Amino acid sequence: MTDDAIITVEDLSKQYDGFMAVEGVSFDIKRGEIFGLLGPNGAGKSTIISILCCLLEPTAGRVTIDGFDVEKNATDIKKIIGVVPQEISLYYTLTARENLAFYAKIYGLSGKAMKDRIEELLDMVGLTDRADDRLEGYSGGMKRRINIAVALLHNPRILFLDEPSTGVDPQSRKRIYDTIRDLNRQGTTVLLTTHQMEDAEKLCHRIAIMDKGKLVALDTLQGLLKLVGESDIIQVTSKELPPEAADTIQQIDKVQKVAVDGGSMTIGLVRGRESLAGIIDILIASGTKVESIQIKEPDLETLFLHLTGTRLRR
Repeated sequence: MTDDAIITVEDLSKQYDGFMAVEGVSFDIKRGEIFGLLGPNGAGKSTIISILCCLLEPTAGRVTIDGFDVEKNATDIKKIIGVVPQEISLYYTLTARENLAFYAKIYGLSGKAMKDRIEELLDMVGLTDRADDRLEGYSGGMKRRINIAVALLHNPRILFLDEPSTGVDPQSRKRIYDTIRDLNRQGTTVLLTTHQMEDAEKLCHRIAIMDKGKLVALDTLQGLLKLVGESDIIQVTSKELPPEAADTIQQIDKVQKVAVDGGSMTIGLVRGRESLAGIIDILIASGTKVESIQIKEPDLETLFLHLTGTRLRR
């Protein structure tokens, strides 16, 4: 672990009734970093967040946050972290301002300091003009932005966001991205979990890729993409994809991985344009009625397929 780490996770495991949700995971997060945990639902991301927030005890391993041990110093840790859970935790019959005031009092804020902090956060998340409207009239993205504001009331050093862009509209997603970047520029360390490629690519300084409870890769985006080299992705959609078509395509010399998910086939291969004609011939010969076919440059989806042999499941 590095000297500038604010969070260290060492050989972390969590078991539930014989099921290993997290197995032997180690990483560190640097002070002032935006760090992403990328993986499908069920990869173990939320379990790790729950352990870091002192809501779950690890089965094995050790976690420290700014020098505090999660199993011994939960009270100290909770003072320096802000948490935005995947599920919205707000009172929909109250206004945004009333929600913020309610939680501010729990954090011990009052008077002018509380009022000023609420106004500052409403401005930060872009909802000053809707501050006195009840949340029941808010979109999902607007509710999530207020949820982020609640987590920031006590000026935490570290912010945990569990799937921050799930179910949000494009306007709210952009505002959430802007808020995360602004906080980071002010010195806040951010850990976010996501299964959205866009979140990881646009926000994170480093990305840890998780699958089935294990850490399979960790680096900057540029470093991770070097792992796939000249690989491309060919994505085929069809109402019917015969299994024999995937098996035959897998035998092509330059094909690395083939994954079929319903009516979509994702093919990872080296220099895809050179092999495209042969792949189309195989699909036609198998009776596949192709609805669309596209070639994508290397990205995180290519990498996930390359590392795990499957698509990034939503």
